[in-house]
Amino acid sequence: MSENDGNNGQGQRKVVAAYFVSLDGVAEAADRFLAGWDDEVDARGSELIAGQDAIILGRRTYDEWVGFWPSSDVEPFASFINAAPKYVATSTPLESEWANASVIEGDLVEFVKDLKSQPGGDIGIHGSISITHTLLAAGLVDELQLVVVPTIAPAAGQKKLLDNLPPIQLETVNSTTSSSGYVMSTYRVRS
Repeated sequence: MSENDGNNGQGQRKVVAAYFVSLDGVAEAADRFLAGWDDEVDARGSELIAGQDAIILGRRTYDEWVGFWPSSDVEPFASFINAAPKYVATSTPLESEWANASVIEGDLVEFVKDLKSQPGGDIGIHGSISITHTLLAAGLVDELQLVVVPTIAPAAGQKKLLDNLPPIQLETVNSTTSSSGYVMSTYRVRS
């Protein structure tokens, strides 16, 4: 069984939360603290999305991304995000249309439990910190894939990825450092 076959060994799809974070844990608006890019980080991102076939987004992330990704040529993420089913956690209708996007009807936690039980690849969370917090607290995130940028970004009001969560045990699956100094790590959430 490969790591990206969408099965966590328990007959269910994995929920994988992936983020760029600064050394001090800031995950919001990563474009403000990303210092550069290298082929290893790019390859890691390509590997991540190759195993995913569905995305959970928060409303704010959806509204930010719908103005950029549908016409973007930043590959391979543009082709991936535009083609994948995008499930948006919101209580109001989506104002801007984006192919394969739909509103999550009902409770987010129950929706994700049901989605995990269906056949398919990994379910990704990208850029939606509040969604990640909710699903981590509910025990529904299986992996955290983090790229730690060697930058301190203590901007006022910026959200940190792991603030205000209950204690959660993690197991390091792998960790490597790219030539630009990015630490790329995968953590499995222990149940």
